Amino acid sequence: MPAPVCMPAIVLYYCTFQGAKMDLVLSIADYYVFTPYIYPATWPEDNIFRQAITLLIVTNLGALILYFFFATLSYYFVYDHLLMKHPQFLKNQVSREIAHSVQSMPWMSIPTVLLFLLEVRGYSRLYDGIGEFPYGWFQLAASVLSFLFFTDMLIYWIHRGLHHRLVYKRLHKPHHVWKIPTPFASHAFHPLDGFLQSLPYHIYPFIFPLHKVVYLGLYILVNIWTISIHDGDFRVPQLLKPFINGSAHHTDHHMLFDYNYGQYFTLWDRIGGSFRNPSSFEGTGPLNYVKKMAEEKHNSLGGNGYKNEELFNGECTKTE
Repeated sequence: MPAPVCMPAIVLYYCTFQGAKMDLVLSIADYYVFTPYIYPATWPEDNIFRQAITLLIVTNLGALILYFFFATLSYYFVYDHLLMKHPQFLKNQVSREIAHSVQSMPWMSIPTVLLFLLEVRGYSRLYDGIGEFPYGWFQLAASVLSFLFFTDMLIYWIHRGLHHRLVYKRLHKPHHVWKIPTPFASHAFHPLDGFLQSLPYHIYPFIFPLHKVVYLGLYILVNIWTISIHDGDFRVPQLLKPFINGSAHHTDHHMLFDYNYGQYFTLWDRIGGSFRNPSSFEGTGPLNYVKKMAEEKHNSLGGNGYKNEELFNGECTKTE
């Protein structure tokens, strides 16, 4: 599943529009880069078209930086490269995943930036101070859980809908080309598919109040999580395995299509009847398959060597 573009989260934290004044990040960007080197001095910094262009630039640059940074870390330090020996791992797959992601991100960013623009100009329910609400820190913590469960629910139904035969081939199938995904497949979507699955993250702050710092943190979390569920290696405590939808669940989703649509939790898969216990938990996952094939190949080569040695010894005895 896709993540929303990450860098605007930083923009959202600092750049919420307050009256006629622009906040920190857009102001800094304008002061050091856009005003002296790019935009004409006569173009006001709070002009909506100027803000849209700035957000589009920052969004795309930030998304690329964060995508390559976290996906590369996951690929080299978490992802088990034995999976690349699986028969369903495609030729040049990693480079193809990267190319697909890089081509899709600019198109995904266009509708995303329109929503960010509404947030920057003050149309969302994002807020600054803890004291703005009577329950303060309690509401802050509750909003994190609310955000995760709200977005998980909507993503489940959007994702499941994208598997409907009327839209699957046109929109979601490109992401399922990667039967054995790597972390670089995390953003390799059809642009409309990627935007639709990120939509719940944008809807939430228009419906519910959310602190800007929390929004920033959740955006980073969402992107890291989206990459991590494509790393082929399930790493959560044993106690949480029945509840958390991790990479083991999502790898099976890529291979089997009709199971484990959830983003964070297994709740809606259980409610919707699409939950499947990951094959890797049962010792039959793709990594188990690769290891089994390697072991059988090793044993086969060892057996043939032993037989060849017997034949060679027999021939030598006969010659003698």
